[in-house]
Amino acid sequence: MNDIAWPPGPRLWDRALGAYLGLALGDALGATVEFMTPREIAHQFAHQGGVHRHIVGGGWLKLPAGQVTDDTTMCLALGQALLAGDAGGRPCDTRLIADAFVAWWRARPVDCGHTCQRGIVRYLREGTLQGPRNEGDGGNGAAMRNLPVVLATLSDAAAFERVSLAQARITHHQAQSDAATLGLGQLLRRLLAGADTADAAAWAEAWVCEHPAFRFTPYRGRASAYVVDTVQTVLHHFLAHEDFETALVATVNRGEDADTTGALVGMLAGARCGARALPRRWLSRLNRSVVQQITDQAGALLALGMAPQAQAA
Repeated sequence: MNDIAWPPGPRLWDRALGAYLGLALGDALGATVEFMTPREIAHQFAHQGGVHRHIVGGGWLKLPAGQVTDDTTMCLALGQALLAGDAGGRPCDTRLIADAFVAWWRARPVDCGHTCQRGIVRYLREGTLQGPRNEGDGGNGAAMRNLPVVLATLSDAAAFERVSLAQARITHHQAQSDAATLGLGQLLRRLLAGADTADAAAWAEAWVCEHPAFRFTPYRGRASAYVVDTVQTVLHHFLAHEDFETALVATVNRGEDADTTGALVGMLAGARCGARALPRRWLSRLNRSVVQQITDQAGALLALGMAPQAQAA
């Protein structure tokens, strides 16, 4: 079952690739100023008018220019698990996803959030695909990595919800994390179908009526890893700025969890404008291997998502 009419293949492909590359661009741009305050960013980048706007690496992780963090690499791990499951006759298998997260973690990523690590270690020790509900699981780690699920389940809205929650609860089992993961995924689905900013704003208004904790008007100005702060920041900046670059620069200059807020705004704004409209100078700085992995995976996931067969439970 599907609740959305999808555009012709080339347009959908451009938007899907735009979303995935946009996520990586936001991750790479935001990582430089992660955990900084807006005042600290303005001081450090005074030579640029007080605004951070170039992919230069550095930051607390001391990254090379164009390197991404866990926001992008967890997406790639999840996407690979979905593709491997389809190829092996185990479509959307949650245990394969959990195993992929373990392999990702054991490969020593440049960063791993505390809640993600706790969930991965629980799975290793207990074999459980979710822990008990925990208010301490209200971080943004589940929402930040769900893009591959959106692409892999495009033709099945029910599968989108089921698989989104299954992958989320491997590490995050909390009501606001669930709502954010589904909500941002639903918005991304609409943008891939061609929704414009006005359509997105109408959707957001209706969604926050159902989930008032995420109300972002007036914007409170917090951009932490708490999923409510993250979603408020993402919706505020995505809807306030039509232009991809303007939206992303405004977002990451809020600091705090700037790699994740940047990744999510990049994902949404990239779906809105498409890959062909992404800033060339930023794409040229992005790690070449990451660009290739994203391009290959986006195409494969999109083909899987538009296939006629039903998704497995």
